[in-house]
Amino acid sequence: MKFSKQFWDMLQELVSLLGGQDQIQEIEIERRFWGGKIRITKAGKDPVVSASLTEPLPSSETTEPVGLEADDRYHPVQSPMVGMFYRAPSPDAPAYVEEGDVVSPGQTLCIIEAMKIMNEIESDVKGRVVRVLIENESPVEYNTPLFLLEPLP
Repeated sequence: MKFSKQFWDMLQELVSLLGGQDQIQEIEIERRFWGGKIRITKAGKDPVVSASLTEPLPSSETTEPVGLEADDRYHPVQSPMVGMFYRAPSPDAPAYVEEGDVVSPGQTLCIIEAMKIMNEIESDVKGRVVRVLIENESPVEYNTPLFLLEPLP
């Protein structure tokens, strides 16, 4: 299976919350079109910790989301529909945007394919692309965050 950097960061956070790799007995990963879950079996007394891939992860102190997604400075660009996420107009073309690019309102960020129709998703603010949250050619659902933008004046 191929997983995004966001997924690996989330898994690493869970493992560190449980005391590190040497404390883990088993990791089970279930992936579905609408999300999925991670089930970690810890060696010793505290047997199981689970997290949904579509919900925020608990931190060691609070239940706030982990990472840039929790920062109010960033503007999320969300999927307006269910479909397949594509970063470029064709497999051999460069991506519409890369992390660090400055985008303008109306600029195409990606394509969501729904029922064989290619829908261009545009930026609604002027900003810098801080993070691409979805792996190319991945299924997305309605309101899935696709990009984080840092708004610019």
